[in-house]
Amino acid sequence: MKNNFVDATISVLADAAGVNVETIRFYQRKSLISVPKRQVGNIRRYSADDLARVRFIKAAQRLGFTLDEVKELLKLEDGTHCEDARMFAEHKLKDVRNKLANLHHIESALAKLVDDCCAAKGTITCPIIAALQVR
Repeated sequence: MKNNFVDATISVLADAAGVNVETIRFYQRKSLISVPKRQVGNIRRYSADDLARVRFIKAAQRLGFTLDEVKELLKLEDGTHCEDARMFAEHKLKDVRNKLANLHHIESALAKLVDDCCAAKGTITCPIIAALQVR
């Protein structure tokens, strides 16, 4: 598709990238993709490189990178900074693992509260509400 993608309008770019037009404009405001000059007919035209960049951004987001992090990754886009990209990914992996550990802790706490609630049928005080009230 990249080779056939030439001088496209913003709506064609958005469609090809699987995003909406406002996403393209948002990325432009965040300086993640450039705003092309208006050409004949006062219409901006986007290239295959623009499509590749939007796809890069979306792929990075699917891996959990924030837009600020994506902006840093885009600085490494030429592929010659593999060590920097690896360190960046290692940092993100550490964050993901910390979040997973936190989620497992939350899951355990919620499971205990649900079990306590099931065991306390017929009591006046709800164990879930009681556990959440700070005294």
